[in-house]
Amino acid sequence: MSSTFYKISKKILFQLDPEKAHDLALWSLKNLDACGLSLNNKTIVNTPTNVMGLTFRNQVGLAAGVDKNGDFIKPLQNLGFGFIELGTVTPKPQPGNPRPRLFRVPEADALVNRLGFNNKGVDYLIEQVKSVQRDSIIGINIGKNKTTPIEDAHHDYEYCLRKVYPLADYVTINISSPNTENLRSLQRSDNLHMLLKRISATREALRTSLGVMKPIAIKIAPDLDDFELENIVEAVRTYEFDGIIATNTTTQRPHREFNNLSETGGLSGGLLTQASTQIIQKLSNLTQGSIPIIGVGGILNRQDALDKISAGASLVQIYSGLIYNGPRLIRDCAQAISLLRQPGK
Repeated sequence: MSSTFYKISKKILFQLDPEKAHDLALWSLKNLDACGLSLNNKTIVNTPTNVMGLTFRNQVGLAAGVDKNGDFIKPLQNLGFGFIELGTVTPKPQPGNPRPRLFRVPEADALVNRLGFNNKGVDYLIEQVKSVQRDSIIGINIGKNKTTPIEDAHHDYEYCLRKVYPLADYVTINISSPNTENLRSLQRSDNLHMLLKRISATREALRTSLGVMKPIAIKIAPDLDDFELENIVEAVRTYEFDGIIATNTTTQRPHREFNNLSETGGLSGGLLTQASTQIIQKLSNLTQGSIPIIGVGGILNRQDALDKISAGASLVQIYSGLIYNGPRLIRDCAQAISLLRQPGK
């Protein structure tokens, strides 16, 4: 997709409600693919790298939230991602929070969302994954239903893990969305240890029965202090999880004068870039490379991606940057990272 074509498409889409524009863009991409007009592998950068025991065709992935239900896997793969993360998915279908629930902050290439894990349920997602021919790594991001009490959250995560384990290349445990009440309390040390212990036991049972060990990553918030980060690293090590995704959206509101920043929800995009990279650097210092980090949050250009890799991320994911800058961002970031890996760089 040329940058000119995307600029024209963006101008049209940005006249629509953000959530409607999101849906229209994805369905248009799917229809183009069905007509044989999809973007092809000419845009794909192949620089294989091994992380969490998996081989990724490049280090740039799609963050969870873009394709919650697995409806658009094939056309999204064709954009050139090294991996795609689907979800967040919950045991039962749920509508999410009332609309409007997605807001643009164009002054900073940012978004505010309070979607609330709107999805068609884990059974629908797994049928979509079964039906598609994959040519990149697929991760599945799992969460709890809104109606599940926080003290019973582990049941939802265990249920989803059992469902997605046979199909996912890796699984992400989302305990950091600000849009499900009390979800972030699962990041606290006592809750986290209880949750990860239960998930670890479930994974071991699945490994025994299916004969394969699938990597599991934990997705964390950018609003954690140093003590909380230390506790998370300790828990990840204790239960031998495979990675940390840093970060989810923030509840902080820098530059309050911008439009829509008064809306409740998680802030992503340009106003998250620095905070996310700082968390990655802190995690890298704590882990000394012993736990892979997937960096996400405010990657709007190749330099943002490089900064996250330099801070200690092994892989990166994009979401808001894709909306504001188009599919060319995928190739730009993947190429920049591949050059960084060359001897002498």
